[in-house]
Amino acid sequence: MANYGMLRNYRFTDEAEDIRGAKLYGLDEEKLGKISDVIFDHSDGTIRYVVVDTGGWLSTKEFIVPADRLRPSRKHDDDFVVDLTKAQVENFPPYKETDLESDEQWADYEGKYRSKWEADPVMHRKETDRNITPTTQQVAENSPSARAARTPSVATSGTADAAAIEDTEFIEPGYAAGTSTVEIDNTAVGIGPRWDTFQDRLRERRKEVIGTGRVREDEYRKAS
Repeated sequence: MANYGMLRNYRFTDEAEDIRGAKLYGLDEEKLGKISDVIFDHSDGTIRYVVVDTGGWLSTKEFIVPADRLRPSRKHDDDFVVDLTKAQVENFPPYKETDLESDEQWADYEGKYRSKWEADPVMHRKETDRNITPTTQQVAENSPSARAARTPSVATSGTADAAAIEDTEFIEPGYAAGTSTVEIDNTAVGIGPRWDTFQDRLRERRKEVIGTGRVREDEYRKAS
């Protein structure tokens, strides 16, 4: 049995707690698709990735996003955003659910997938196609701890640079191209109430979900 699994047809008692069906938006409010499933660790129920159904614009139909890359959408209630464009998604290696059936196959896929994430952070100006590389100080100021310490309203210094920084969003560092040394953050918490509740429910019912999945797999093998 592989170490990772999916929910597939498993349903929670309260459908409102389920993030499946939530929309995922990319940069500049570009709709990337809907969350159709999650990939979680059997050992503790931690969600590692969300599976996104693109609705057809991507040739492989689905792609995955590391859970810690998600943020709650400010413009769309109960939906999520990620710092990606469709062009970047198209550059990912094709996602195949069957890779999860083998730890070796999944490790190989993860290595290829990680190599497509850029290590350098990029600052993206809202409502434009302009990308700006931030300074070290700007990156530090936009760290999670720094953002948490700030109030929602950002004070400006009156300069053009300050105005530009205020009107930007950072893409946080991803995976270094061509390396396998950067590991995925497994602590995707604080994404939002809907996510946190869903994550808690999955952890509580982890054994039940895994047991249901094993029954389906055994039935499939017998039918084959």
